Amino acid sequence: MAGATLLSRVLGMLREMLYARFMGDGPIAGAFGFAFSIPNLFRRLLGEGALTAAFVPIFKEKEAREGESAMWHVANAVLSGLVLVSLAIVFLVVGGLTLVLSGGLVDDKFRLVLELVRIIFPYMMTACLAAVFMGMLNSRGHFFLPALGAVILNLVIIPVVLFVAPRWGVRLDEQIFALAYAVVIAGVFQAMFMVPKLRQIGFRFAWVSPVGNPVLRQVWNRMIPGLLGVAAFQLNVFLTGVIAGMVDFQIYASYSYAVRLFELPQGLFGVSLATFLLPTLSGLVAQGNMPGFKSTLTQGLGYVIFINALMAGLLMLLAEPMVRLLFERGKFTDESTARAAGALFWLGLSLVPYSVNSILTRAFFALGDTRTPMRLSALCLGLNLGIVMLLIDGHRQAGLAMANCATALLNTVLLTVWLRRTTGPLGLGKLAKLAAQICVALVVGLSVCWFAHRWWDQRIGHGDVYRRIGEVFVPMILTGGAYLLAGHFLKMSISSEMLRLLSRVK
Repeated sequence: MAGATLLSRVLGMLREMLYARFMGDGPIAGAFGFAFSIPNLFRRLLGEGALTAAFVPIFKEKEAREGESAMWHVANAVLSGLVLVSLAIVFLVVGGLTLVLSGGLVDDKFRLVLELVRIIFPYMMTACLAAVFMGMLNSRGHFFLPALGAVILNLVIIPVVLFVAPRWGVRLDEQIFALAYAVVIAGVFQAMFMVPKLRQIGFRFAWVSPVGNPVLRQVWNRMIPGLLGVAAFQLNVFLTGVIAGMVDFQIYASYSYAVRLFELPQGLFGVSLATFLLPTLSGLVAQGNMPGFKSTLTQGLGYVIFINALMAGLLMLLAEPMVRLLFERGKFTDESTARAAGALFWLGLSLVPYSVNSILTRAFFALGDTRTPMRLSALCLGLNLGIVMLLIDGHRQAGLAMANCATALLNTVLLTVWLRRTTGPLGLGKLAKLAAQICVALVVGLSVCWFAHRWWDQRIGHGDVYRRIGEVFVPMILTGGAYLLAGHFLKMSISSEMLRLLSRVK
């Protein structure tokens, strides 16, 4: 699954590189990024977020207790309700925006954003369907194919950025609409490419009336409290984007490029592992195997901390070289690099907390508790918005990242404390020992990174693309080697466990 996610993230990064060359980090880039974030937020909440988190445990429970027929009935009930609700939302949003735009009720600053949202918003429906299809396949033990969904999105958009958008109009505010239509088309392909596999494993769609359906009521009761719990990062990005847009859409554009780099390791390791653990932990709870639940949870936390601690350090120390290598070309200038790198530094510091939060939240959902993560995330979200409003004038995009970092750390502490109250001791003593070993190995690895980058910068520089590649990858490779070597000398069991795991991947 991580391999499929890596492919999609690499293509996603290529897409962002082309975005940067095509539209830079100016107000139009910010307007498009913010417009896309609105249907994407609905996808995270209704699709792969709270709905999937509420649906998968019930789906697994039906399979364990009543068999496949009841399991597929649950799937059809959820899909029928999703189609009905998402159609209604799309109709209301698109219709409402049409009335607002035709009435001349918005100024020029926000008009482009609303016009883009009106085109892109139907993507929400197909992306939600794709996310539920992904949850169904994950629950049946299929992870690689559904993880390729984002690959489909990128394979549609990349050719449009290269060949269609530059010819769509004369000005950038005209050409940007080609990307909006491409997103909608990509959403259809994202959903449809999983249908053959679903049919192969026995699924057949049949309409189940959502009205008064007890399964939907059960999913709804679990989903609503979980809206904030599972999509805290996306809500933070969206709401801070609203604040940033009111100040300057360039802030949102710069911050968005930093977020894309942050999401590469977060999606590759944090989200992938959390997605895998939800059906696994749900199955253990359904079997009443709490010792297995706790050991699987702590093992998953160990993996993600071990990997993403290194990734976080690299994001922080190599923020500017990474942004320069990936984005600095065309309309993305050296000043654009400095803006995005400042935000990426602070986002890197929040990588481990966000990855841990993704897993802890899924643990609550596997236990059937969606209210606790919601309440804790609501608290942290409110605090985050307050910090953003205090910092945005003085620190701009870096202020948004600082706020996310502070509240992510707080959320980690709160989730851990409340989960321990629910389940009793989690066996975190071994995890604390591992964390101490990781800190020692990290000091060794990042010291190598600092010296290697300083040497490269002074002796070789970054005057062309080949030097920029070396500026990033030479310190990165040396750092990874030093980190693993330090882990070996510290006798960290997780290193050998991960090597055994990788040797079994075919």
